[in-house]
Amino acid sequence: MARAVFFEWEATEYAFEQKGADWYWALGIIAVAIAITSILFGNVILALLVLAASGTLAIAVAKHPRTHLFRVTDEGVMIDENLYTYEHILSFSILEYLDPAFPTALSIKTSRIFAPHLLIPIVGPDPMEVYEFFVRHVEEGKHDESLVDRIIELLRL
Repeated sequence: MARAVFFEWEATEYAFEQKGADWYWALGIIAVAIAITSILFGNVILALLVLAASGTLAIAVAKHPRTHLFRVTDEGVMIDENLYTYEHILSFSILEYLDPAFPTALSIKTSRIFAPHLLIPIVGPDPMEVYEFFVRHVEEGKHDESLVDRIIELLRL
């Protein structure tokens, strides 16, 4: 059955910021310092964990974000081919940022265990039109940035 699409746009998962060599050197120096300190205190497992986490972080920040297709349909919100029906959406909010580098975002809280909070950048459609459409289908709620989102923004990851 065909879905009626009301809004459709493409956007990346997050704003990519190329890290310079200094950033990787700082990460490496901090990781090695913590690892050496951990070994001196007899905690080899922590040292290995810090080194593994630092390596993983270095690989993750070098990766370019994927571009997704977002669609608001008569049944719910689609991210690529994944449908989040209005029945599973608990609340929504439109988040506007002071920094113009960050686009206005559609924040959705769902009843899904593995995707309880979706933060969708609105690039293209008028955020006010998206809001007016959503408020007819889903309850509006107060959504704040999560602690993880704030830490990621602070560290510019």
